Amino acid sequence: MLDGLDDIDWARLGHAYGAADDVPGQLRALLSPDPATRDEALGDLYTNVFHQGNRFEASAYAVPFLLELLADPATPDPAAVAGLLSALAVGYDEGVLPEGFPVAEYRRVAEGGRELLAAKPPPWTGTDESKKEYVEYTYVESLSAAEQSRLWAYVDLATYDAVRAGVPVFRALLKHSDSGVRTVAAYVLAWFPEDADGSVSALAGAIDAAAEPGVESTPGEVATMLVASGLLGAAPDVRWLADPRPVLRWAAAIGRVRVLGAAADPATVEELLSWASAPHDDAATGPVEGDWVPFLEGDLGGYAGLALRQLGPQHADRAFDALLDRLPTVSGERSLTVLGVALRLAFPDGPAAAGTPVAALPPRPRRLAEVLGRSTEPWLIDGQEFGNVAMLVDEYGLPGSRETMLAYLGRLP
Repeated sequence: MLDGLDDIDWARLGHAYGAADDVPGQLRALLSPDPATRDEALGDLYTNVFHQGNRFEASAYAVPFLLELLADPATPDPAAVAGLLSALAVGYDEGVLPEGFPVAEYRRVAEGGRELLAAKPPPWTGTDESKKEYVEYTYVESLSAAEQSRLWAYVDLATYDAVRAGVPVFRALLKHSDSGVRTVAAYVLAWFPEDADGSVSALAGAIDAAAEPGVESTPGEVATMLVASGLLGAAPDVRWLADPRPVLRWAAAIGRVRVLGAAADPATVEELLSWASAPHDDAATGPVEGDWVPFLEGDLGGYAGLALRQLGPQHADRAFDALLDRLPTVSGERSLTVLGVALRLAFPDGPAAAGTPVAALPPRPRRLAEVLGRSTEPWLIDGQEFGNVAMLVDEYGLPGSRETMLAYLGRLP
């Protein structure tokens, strides 16, 4: 296990905090029989090679060893390892949903990035901890904006391709004895459209197997497989829209609209709109154990809201109504998801000009401003003001706080 780990000069590779010479120990610790040790190592790896969604030079080098761990039945927590590999492949999935991973665009932008990475000096390995990140920072800052884009696109793509080499491993894990492992394996396969043919077949077999007597599967597992199939270009069968389990109807609508787009049938459209407008997921599903899916961290209504973009302009009014129904009841990251789609629908031609009075706003922006003015939750995260929401609203020319929004609307705070 992990042969060759020490053959790599990790000290010459950079991660979020400088030299990556601590990565081998963290990879080995994932085999520890002690859960606390494994959790600490996993957290360290997320911090180092996937820091705030970013990948680094060392990230791609760590992937083959993570895949080796994942393929070995002796690895204690394969679902956690698979989750890290998914994060390394695509970052935070809200950045690539609802369309899926834009690999062709990455390949285009990354051209020339390999040479830029090769020219980067090695990380600082001296005793002065304050210099650990300085060398790489100085080099990156010396590049033009276009060069920086090529460099980081190449780093991301190199990591993505390293994970892509493990597609056969993830397909094999669809037959794992543990439902959680099968769920994460299906989730990871969704991000590799260049391997869609083999993965769609494997997912179809896994969906059929989940219904066999004696197989302990969950609705969330099957839903994940249906969505993954849709992201890979295979629309789930329309029969799933009539399934008594709500999460499977949700998954069918998500997968079908991903493939059918503006040509989606009425039943798919209605199912999607019902989820996008739901105050929260429990309103649609009830507290059903086993309904969780990994996409968008389980935010089913938020994913449905993102998928509304694929319905086309003929459904824009109903889509906007659905988003405004949901917006007052969500906060934090869920608020950002709903608000992002609503703002694009409200301002199809770009932000409002500075100083535009509320009376001069078109109907959609005015309605959105009114909902934001009378609602507390969308502005908050864990009960505190959420700066990301304020910045997003401000980018579209609207006041960036509830108090200023109320004043803008001519109401008292």
